[in-house]
This record gives sequence, structure tokens and C-alpha cells, in this order.
Amino acid sequence: MIEIVSDTACISCDLCVTVCPTDVFDRGADGLPVIARQSDCQTCFMCEAYCPTDALYVSPVSVPVGADSPHASEAAVRQAGLLGGYREMVGWGRGRIPGSRLDQNPVLTAIPPLAEPRLGEPAPLADSPWNHSRSEPAPKST
Repeated sequence: MIEIVSDTACISCDLCVTVCPTDVFDRGADGLPVIARQSDCQTCFMCEAYCPTDALYVSPVSVPVGADSPHASEAAVRQAGLLGGYREMVGWGRGRIPGSRLDQNPVLTAIPPLAEPRLGEPAPLADSPWNHSRSEPAPKST
């Protein structure tokens, strides 16, 4: 859940406001985004991923944390290197290695043989997209 918008790092670009699918942010009087509807946050990390200055922190906890939680403390989150941590993990941002480049899955070097040779003739194609009989009228709903 979104917990922190850093006043010192934010450049008021409004990308977080734009990408948030649940409209969590409002623009404050000073132009900085404000967490206005925290309970609407779906913990999707979109705002943190798009923030070009790593000014946001989305806690992996799916409910608001208390004021005494380290997840709510900008100083603790900054000291732990977690401001913009999701963005760093996926490799977004200048000088970072994209997450796809760090993928440890084996690289596909050849196309494996397909199963079609073991099957018989292919299934016949339908004449229409739905292959419905047109002789029967559709039942009427009441």
C-alpha cells in the first residue's frame, strides 16, 4: 500500500497521479501529490515504478501501517534504500539493468518439435465464427 511521497525528491511531474488505476492521489496546494485515498490503493506498485525520481514508497503490506511502523517513516525507508526500491528491482531508470536482462531462466536456443505430427488430421474449420445453427431462434429472456 502506498505509504510515502517524499517532498524532497518529488518533482511534481504527476506521473504517479496519472498511472494510478484507483485514483489514490490528489494534487496538494504546493503542487506535490498527496495520498488522498490510501484505502483505495491496490498495492500494484505502478506509481513507484513510474516515478522518475524514486520519490515514492509502496509498502508490500496490503493494509495501511501504523504511524509507528518503519514502513511509514521516510527516514527508515530511505536508510534501508527502499524509496523507489520496486523501480530499481525491475530495472527502470537511468543506469539500471532491465529486469529482463537479469532473468535466470534458460535461453531458448532451438524450437522444440511440435506435437502436430503425432495427431491425426486437423479438426474441420467452422463456417462461421460461432458455428451456431441458424434454424433455431434464440430463446427470449423474460
